[in-house]
Amino acid sequence: MLSEVASTYDRTAGSRREVRGQQVLRGVASRTDLALPPGFRAKGHGGQTTPAATPWIGIFDEHGDPDPKRDLYLAYIFSADLRSVALTLQQGITWLEKRLGKGVAREAHLRHHADRLRRALHRQERQGWVDEPELRDKAARPRAYEAASVIAKIYDTSALPGDVALMEDLLIAIKQLRRVEEADRIWWKSDATDVLEISYEPDGHTSRVPTDPLAGFRPKDSGDYVAEIKARQQVKKRSHEKLIEDFGHHACDRGYNPITEMQHPRDLVLRRHGAAADPSDEWLVEAKVVRRGNPTTAVREAVGQLYEYRHFLYRRQPEPYLIGLFSEEIGAYAPYLEEQGIASIWRAGTEWGGSPRARAWGMVAD
Repeated sequence: MLSEVASTYDRTAGSRREVRGQQVLRGVASRTDLALPPGFRAKGHGGQTTPAATPWIGIFDEHGDPDPKRDLYLAYIFSADLRSVALTLQQGITWLEKRLGKGVAREAHLRHHADRLRRALHRQERQGWVDEPELRDKAARPRAYEAASVIAKIYDTSALPGDVALMEDLLIAIKQLRRVEEADRIWWKSDATDVLEISYEPDGHTSRVPTDPLAGFRPKDSGDYVAEIKARQQVKKRSHEKLIEDFGHHACDRGYNPITEMQHPRDLVLRRHGAAADPSDEWLVEAKVVRRGNPTTAVREAVGQLYEYRHFLYRRQPEPYLIGLFSEEIGAYAPYLEEQGIASIWRAGTEWGGSPRARAWGMVAD
C-alpha cells in the first residue's frame, strides 16, 4: 500500500475522483489485505478540493473513535517529494487554528506539548525513531504535521522494509500511543479546562488589577502524589509547584499580585498592586528546580522558555520584565542572566535572594 501511494500520487493531477493516486488513497479504508492489528482501521487522505502537499494514511482505533482534528492518532505521512514516509504519533492540529492561527504560534504550541508528551516514552523504545519527520514542504499544514509529531519512524519509499518489520514498528507505535494518551489525560486534568485554548494566544490577557492581590493566584497542589507506573508505585515530589506557591505569597507581601489563573503555559505572572501601579507593567516568571546542586540545566531551560513565551505571548502588548525563579542559589549564572536582561531570584533558606534587577524592583531585600 505504501509503495502504491508513493508511485501513483501526483499533487499536480488534482483531487478528482478519477485521479489514480486519489483512488488509491480513497480505497485504503476498504482494503482487506493490510493485516492491521485487531481493532484498528486505516483511512487515506489526499485532500478534498485541493490536493494534499503531503498525503497521509491514518491508523485509528475502532473503539476509541479519535478525531484527527484534535486527538492523538497514528499516521503514515509522506514527504512532499514522496521519497520518504513517516509512521508518526501525531497531535490533532486543526482545532488550534481559531485560537493560534496556522503559523508559528500553532507550531510552537505543538512542539511544546510534543516535548511534554515525549517524556512519557521509554528511551530504549525510541532508538531508531526521531522526534519529527522532514516533510519537505513550507506550507502551513506540513509544517504543523512536523511540529505535532511526538515520535516518528522514517522509511525510504524506494527501499521499504517487509510487512513483518512494518508490523513490528506499528505495534511499537500503538504501545507508545497508549502511553502518550495517558500522559495527555493526566496533563489535561492537572490544568484548567481552557489551558490549551489560551496557549500562545496573541491577544494576551486583561491588564486589570484585581482587588484581592491573591485573587488570580491558584498554585497547583504541592503535596506529594502517587503515580502508577507498570504495576508499581512511585512517589513524586511537586517541588516546582511548592516553589511557585511560596514565592507567590512572598511577592504579594512585596507589593505584587501573583497570578497563575488563565496564564498557561506561563508559570507565574506578577503585576504591582496599589494606586501607583502601571497596568501595562508585567513580570513574567519561569520557575526551575535546581537538581543536585547544578544550576546549568535549570538556567538554560529558564532562558529558553522566557524568550519563547515573550516572543509568542506578548506580540500585541508591552513586553514583560523577565525573571528566572530558582529553588537555590545559581552562583555565576546570576550575572549571566542579568546580561541577558533576565532577573534571577532564588530561595535562600527561609528567605529569598536575588540579582540587582530583582532588588531594584523590591522583590527581595537589599
